[in-house]
Amino acid sequence: MEAQEFKARIFTPASFYKHLKIFVASFSDFRKARKNGNVSKAFSEKIMLAVTEVNGCRYCNYVHTKNAIDAGTSEDEIKMLLNGELGELDNDESVALMFAQHYADTEGNPDKETYSAFVEHYGEQKAADILAMIKVIMVANIHGISLDAFVSRFKNQKMKGSKLGNELGIALGVLVLLPAAIIKVWFEKTFKNNTNENQNKLKTPII
Repeated sequence: MEAQEFKARIFTPASFYKHLKIFVASFSDFRKARKNGNVSKAFSEKIMLAVTEVNGCRYCNYVHTKNAIDAGTSEDEIKMLLNGELGELDNDESVALMFAQHYADTEGNPDKETYSAFVEHYGEQKAADILAMIKVIMVANIHGISLDAFVSRFKNQKMKGSKLGNELGIALGVLVLLPAAIIKVWFEKTFKNNTNENQNKLKTPII
């Protein structure tokens, strides 16, 4: 029986580690975003689906489609999101959704002009809340795609262009990469804080 193929974006352990560090560094922003109410549950799920549409994670697609429906998102809105059709959605939300797709499409390297317009539209705090959610779903997408690709190999359904080494490096490598990312971010923040403190001491006049 000929193996079937499905498509999704291809990621490497290196790119996964990059997004893990971004996620870890902004995890406190994500927790604040969940509590402050700037982004509703329905809006949050739409953001997750916008990113997932670009990356092609089947697991995340299923979970966040269900969550979006439970949060009151209409089936028509969900269909447009999954088809990448954002023009007919709520204008205020569509700015975030288009930015979410752009962020995913550029693998976390949005254009400065696009990012500036995004922040100007929502203000710094709400833009930070939305961005924190985008960063979370990027990590979930990458891990979900790799796990799906690895499991699907045993179902005679290979992911087009995917390599076993990358699948294992991400799907199982998270057990090593996540702690490594946490330690790396902690050291970077600690070093930065120490450097800032030393600079402030040097600037303080001696009386």
